[in-house]
Amino acid sequence: MPHTFDARHEARRVALSTIFSWSFMSSKNEDPKSLALEGLEVSDFDTELANSIIEGVENNIDQIDKVIMQSAPEWPIDKIPKIDLVALRIAVYELTISKSVPPKVAIDEAIELGKEFGSDSSQKFVNGVLGSVVKLYGLAA
Repeated sequence: MPHTFDARHEARRVALSTIFSWSFMSSKNEDPKSLALEGLEVSDFDTELANSIIEGVENNIDQIDKVIMQSAPEWPIDKIPKIDLVALRIAVYELTISKSVPPKVAIDEAIELGKEFGSDSSQKFVNGVLGSVVKLYGLAA
């Protein structure tokens, strides 16, 4: 099946790569978004959405991580694989804070990011945690 271009999905890829790179930044002088764009070789994406997600996760990370901890109590934040954690942070931000997309879209996008960037178990793990988020917060998936 041919891959169709989706500027919103590309924006989430940029956001994931940018947020993921925060873990490796040695100084505030580096620009994680530029590094992400270079690494992904992306030039066309929904810039507004990417910026909204990046800023939203950064400004609400404590609240987002609390939701993840409640939804996956057997997985301490520091034990969750970094890529899976970032995919979850993006989805939790979209599900509980921005609420700008239907829950099904936020979940499907996080699963796709997990498939593309994570391990073989990422898809299942991300889906399971987000299923718990949906139940905990009474969201319709």
